[in-house]
Amino acid sequence: MTQTPIFRAQSIEKAFPGVLALKGVDISLHPGSIHALLGENGAGKSTLIKVITGVHQPTAGTMYLDGAETRFTSPRDAIAKGIGVVHQERNLFPRFSVAENIFLEQLATSYLKPVNYAQLNRDARPWLDALELDIDPATPVSELSVARMQLVEIAKALSLKSRVLLLDEPTASLTSSETDRLFTILRRLRDDGTSLVFVSHKLEEVQEICDRVTVLRDGANACDSRSMDGVDRDQLVQMMIGRSEGAAAWRHRDTASHPEVLGLTGVSTVLGHRDITLSVRKGEIVGLYGLIGVGRTELAKSIMGQFAVTGGEVRVNGTAVQIGSVAEAIHRHGLGYISEDRKGEGLILQHSVLANAGVPIWRKLAGALGSLSDGRVQQVVTPFLNKLEVKTPSLAQTVGNLSGGNQQKISVAKWLAAGVSFLIVDEPSVGIDIKTKAYLHELLRELADNGTAILLISSDMPEMIALADRIAVMDDYRIRGEVPNTGVYDDISRKIMNHIHGSEVDRTEFAEASNP
Repeated sequence: MTQTPIFRAQSIEKAFPGVLALKGVDISLHPGSIHALLGENGAGKSTLIKVITGVHQPTAGTMYLDGAETRFTSPRDAIAKGIGVVHQERNLFPRFSVAENIFLEQLATSYLKPVNYAQLNRDARPWLDALELDIDPATPVSELSVARMQLVEIAKALSLKSRVLLLDEPTASLTSSETDRLFTILRRLRDDGTSLVFVSHKLEEVQEICDRVTVLRDGANACDSRSMDGVDRDQLVQMMIGRSEGAAAWRHRDTASHPEVLGLTGVSTVLGHRDITLSVRKGEIVGLYGLIGVGRTELAKSIMGQFAVTGGEVRVNGTAVQIGSVAEAIHRHGLGYISEDRKGEGLILQHSVLANAGVPIWRKLAGALGSLSDGRVQQVVTPFLNKLEVKTPSLAQTVGNLSGGNQQKISVAKWLAAGVSFLIVDEPSVGIDIKTKAYLHELLRELADNGTAILLISSDMPEMIALADRIAVMDDYRIRGEVPNTGVYDDISRKIMNHIHGSEVDRTEFAEASNP
């Protein structure tokens, strides 16, 4: 690998009103390299990416492309000079076709020229083939899986002749097999000379695929473009947070005699769940594990009254109930739901930190005449915002202006403040850093120890095994089995996967029997 950087940023500063987000940051990107960019939420990663891609202009510092000083006046200018980005929050138009999304930048420059869709689809085919995407370019993006949408984003960046490609949390919504496939593609791009920047909180992935690393802490370099050779996980964590990881290990908690808070018996839903039987006791953490798309989030939303339960029985505190709305679930039955989609469902991005954190408790805190002061809300929510270390200039800050990780912290804090008796936690650690993840795990254990019943939905098996007392395994909108947790990773992960693979065999045998 050549030692001459294709791109270099030197002494970059970026100031916002009241905040110095970047403090003299350096990074050097080499062709044919996969470069990790690490740091806690709020460390400056997103701001640095926006400077490199022309969204923000640096307050101070210099950037070089192929050894010559450069500046990017806009994202389109950065694209024209070979700098591409694949954001964690996908920037695709669902109603447009795959080909239209790939060539959107080119189409936008020809307003009056008719689109030759046949040629557009032909032009898209080589970029899809390069990523081993066997899909019709005319397919609407809305019909694709999350993993395929991610690959279309990459195809779009490559079609723009990106020599430097920044990937922000590219595996956050992917299964392990989809991640393996993505890594194969990224290695091929690296071998073809592309300079890749890989932003992730999953350090095991960073160690697997990256050859260089830059670490930011509090807006400054904790590590500047060093080789990954000889750098272990503990060193990465130390650079990111200034201390060792210190994650709490699984511990046995005896909840067998505790009363049931939520119970499902033979439940079916309008979405296709069948014969779901599940129980969560007071003070218990029950895991709901399965691959993406098997019906876990859909079951959570059905419990919360967003989708209809069409059969079976739902019980809350031993009493059969019919929950007709999310408001009824929250205010009448004391159920809470931390959504995996913080932007679409968990938060109101145009509102303040205080307003978002206080939504579930407004009705509880309102006086006899419905009056409610910010001071009362602030008194309740501030301890939880502080414990999760939400980084915001003030509680009046608009949530949409915060980093994704801080948005996730707020979506968690609001339910912690609400003090619900039953809490569904759906993919809680997606997009949050190691230190916050450890705090979140401590909070969930503390909530359970204080009597809250928790249903934990996670695709992160280490997280599931670290937290759950029991683990129910879901596949194809059905519960396939249950595994009592002992905290022994190799044993429990094998038992979980046996349930999943067993259900795959059942489906294959059914299909063969139906089509002799």
